[in-house]
Amino acid sequence: MTAQLIDGNALSRQLRSEVATRAAALKARGVTPGLAVVLVGDNPASQVYVRNKVKACEEAGLHSVLEKYDATLTEAELLARVEALNNDPSIHGILVQLPLPAHIDDHKVIEAISPLKDVDGFHVASAGALMVGEVGFKACTPYGCMKMLESIGMKDLRGKHAVVIGRSNIVGKPMAMMLLQANATVTVCHSGTADLGAMTRQADVVVAAVGKRNVLTADMVKPGAVVIDVGMNRNDEGKLCGDVDFAGVKEVAGYITPVPGGVGPMTITMLLVSTVEAAERTAA
Repeated sequence: MTAQLIDGNALSRQLRSEVATRAAALKARGVTPGLAVVLVGDNPASQVYVRNKVKACEEAGLHSVLEKYDATLTEAELLARVEALNNDPSIHGILVQLPLPAHIDDHKVIEAISPLKDVDGFHVASAGALMVGEVGFKACTPYGCMKMLESIGMKDLRGKHAVVIGRSNIVGKPMAMMLLQANATVTVCHSGTADLGAMTRQADVVVAAVGKRNVLTADMVKPGAVVIDVGMNRNDEGKLCGDVDFAGVKEVAGYITPVPGGVGPMTITMLLVSTVEAAERTAA
């Protein structure tokens, strides 16, 4: 068996086309969806991420604002900018790129974003809405993973066992909650879980989100399982790779996401989806 690829690039193109259609419909009503991206400091990876987000907005017909600040920006100054964006009717979504400089409290800044504009899905109100099944914004990476499962006919996971490797607030915990909402039985592990393979070999769906190469190998995968690789690492040759031993696992799994070209493009796409959704709520 060789696994079928879940092509994140192709699915992203489809969803971004739908975003562009929705954005055009809003513009016809006098509303242009707007996303503000705030970058503090000169982290090279963050600069790449925000550049890609702004470019994706423009290509989909969204209004984008990129605010760049030196790492010396104070916490009070950043909170004041967030509040100004909260009160700006042309901005429907706010994203403060993490990580922030050490002197700024990430949590305080995220909680300062209006829940109505929290398109990154990190606000405690967004997490609470997800937990109780209310309307709210979903964290973009796990949201993208769920769309990938949906694309292969796995929207309802009733009777399926899913294992999430990784317990972070950014991916692991919201991923587990979304899988539970899709009616899966969910087990959350991390790279140090005793006999991790005993857990993953039971799973119909495995989501690897640790940030560690080869955390999931072929002998740890149930034949025919769906493997979603959220990891972003570099191999010995410096090439991008995920958390999964792709070459081995693809010979056992039924479906697998590649790295690059899998979850990565879906994360930005779901940010666009949430921004358009925020604008639609405002225009309703």
